[in-house]
Amino acid sequence: MTSNAPSAGSAARPRTALVVPGIGYTPARPLLHYARAVLEQHGWDVRELWWEVPGTFQQFTEGERLAWVERQVVAAVEAEGCGLLVGKSLGTLAAGIATERSLPAIWLTPLLTTEPVLAALDACVAPTLLVGGTADPLWDAEAVRRLPHKILEFDGADHSLQLPGDAVGSVALLGRLVETMDRFAGGAAHTSGPPEPL
Repeated sequence: MTSNAPSAGSAARPRTALVVPGIGYTPARPLLHYARAVLEQHGWDVRELWWEVPGTFQQFTEGERLAWVERQVVAAVEAEGCGLLVGKSLGTLAAGIATERSLPAIWLTPLLTTEPVLAALDACVAPTLLVGGTADPLWDAEAVRRLPHKILEFDGADHSLQLPGDAVGSVALLGRLVETMDRFAGGAAHTSGPPEPL
C-alpha cells in the first residue's frame, strides 16, 4: 500500500513521485529517506509503496517476482498519477513500467544481472539515474556503461551502498549520492534528450 494515498482514479499529477522499496529495505531506510527529502525539496509530492513480501517469495521464479512487483507498482502509479519513480533493489524490477510510460527514474542498486531489468533500461528514453557499487554482485559495471543513462558508481560499495568497515566513508558516500539526486531532481527529471555527465 502507499502512504498518504488519494483514491484510485485520481487525475494525473506529473509532480507526484513514487518510492518503491527493496525486499527488506523500506522507504524509511537512509537511501530512500533522502531520496524522498530531495524530491520534496524540489516540489514533488512523494508517495511511498510499503509492501509485505510473501513468505514464499524466495521460491518465486524470476518471472513471478517481476509480475508481483509490477502489479503493485502499476496499481500505485495509476492511483497516484505518478510522474517519477525511485526504486531500490527489488523495486527496480519496475524499470519496465518506467520505460513503457516514459517516466523519469532513480534506480538505486538496480538488479542489472536480471535480464528484464537490463533490457528495460536499455530501451528507456526518459531521464534515468543509475546508482550502484562495485562490491555489489548484482551491479554489472560493464553492462551499465552500455546504457544511455546517468551513472553514479561507488568503488567498493556493497548492495546497501555502504563501504564495509568504513563508517565515515559510507556517510561521505551517502552525501555524494544525495547531492547527485538533488541535481537530477532539479534538472534531468524535467528534461528529455541525451544524458549529461554528472
